[in-house]
Amino acid sequence: MTTAAPQTLTDWLAYIEQQHPATIDMGLDRVRSVAQAMGLGQPGAHTIVVGGTNGKGSTVAFIEAIARAAGRKVGAYTSPHLLRYNERVRIDGQDVSDEALTAAFQAIEAARGSTTLTYFEYGTLAALKLFGDAGLDLAVLEVGLGGRLDAVNIVDADVAVITTVDIDHSDWLGEDRETIGVEKAGIIRGWKPVILGETDPPSSVLARAYLLGANAIRGGSDFFVDVIDAQTWRWRDVGFRIELPTPALRGPIQLRNAASAIAALRALDMPLPRTAIAEGVAAARIRGRLQGVDRDGVEVLVDVGHNPQAARELASALKAAPVSGRTVAVFAALQDKDAVGVVEALGGQVEAWHLAGLDGARAQSAQALQARLQETVAASARRHATVADALDAAVADAAAGDRVLVFGSFHTAAQALQWLDAAR
Repeated sequence: MTTAAPQTLTDWLAYIEQQHPATIDMGLDRVRSVAQAMGLGQPGAHTIVVGGTNGKGSTVAFIEAIARAAGRKVGAYTSPHLLRYNERVRIDGQDVSDEALTAAFQAIEAARGSTTLTYFEYGTLAALKLFGDAGLDLAVLEVGLGGRLDAVNIVDADVAVITTVDIDHSDWLGEDRETIGVEKAGIIRGWKPVILGETDPPSSVLARAYLLGANAIRGGSDFFVDVIDAQTWRWRDVGFRIELPTPALRGPIQLRNAASAIAALRALDMPLPRTAIAEGVAAARIRGRLQGVDRDGVEVLVDVGHNPQAARELASALKAAPVSGRTVAVFAALQDKDAVGVVEALGGQVEAWHLAGLDGARAQSAQALQARLQETVAASARRHATVADALDAAVADAAAGDRVLVFGSFHTAAQALQWLDAAR
């Protein structure tokens, strides 16, 4: 019996999820061969690829907003999505339509022959086709996992950005920063600029840049962030400086992300007016990054942070913006994440914990999560079946002046945003 061809975007997403035996199968041969069969070239007149452990999505948002403020036609590819798959592919600041995505998937299906592709490889090829057809001035592509063997790495970018390197996805990338750095550094190209957001990146990243003759432009060494006051900061390098508004994206880490975005755009052979830098820094938005909503005097903060480095940045953000009451955490994490490291990083900034369960292949129940946290401050946390249940309880118990932080994964953040939308 012949299976009916997918029609709707929902049909296509279900279909592409089943076309490769493994959810993750790192390597470039499959995706490169299909890209060649499709005749895909560079996705834009200029291309920036953004990799790293944390901060990728925010850095893409800053690059996109600044370049659009400069009048450029920009495409941005990010992953994963929070609420709709369409969020992954933006052109001129708008999510692409269901029709555009299904047409791209149809083109991939016609070209791939017997080659099997993962879900992420289908999505990457779809984005590259849509960007190539759109006549972009700039394509900004976020690496999905690692860098060296990630599907995005079939593109030779004009500029690479490595935001941070820390421990995450250890089963795939390695157990230490130096080993993970080798994977992240795979997006560097010979004699092309690479922006390093960290002051002290792993030596493996620097070694790769030097081996290839890439121009390594390092935060805290080649470009700098100076905080002037609560509303203003300065970006500077040896020949340029500009005072800028504090980003709408919250948290001290966002200054570093914005600074890396500015450095990346300045490394391109493309005019960048001062006014565009200021407008873009102020305009950049991305959901689920310390996104705050007031609920009767209780601030609900939603964040996608899911590893210890992200948790340390969350702790810094909470400490920098104290509240008059308590900070209560709602935490739900996938089973392959370092939940103990996350809780330990945040423990000093949280007075009470609620644990929630998630559904899915990599998910775990609140009971399973709590069993892993027996030696932490969350050992006696209240348990809930879902993120929505945990939020109901946390907000019901909160008083005006309290803060509820809900975090732990993109799945957690997505469910929190749905809860907030339903509570309007």
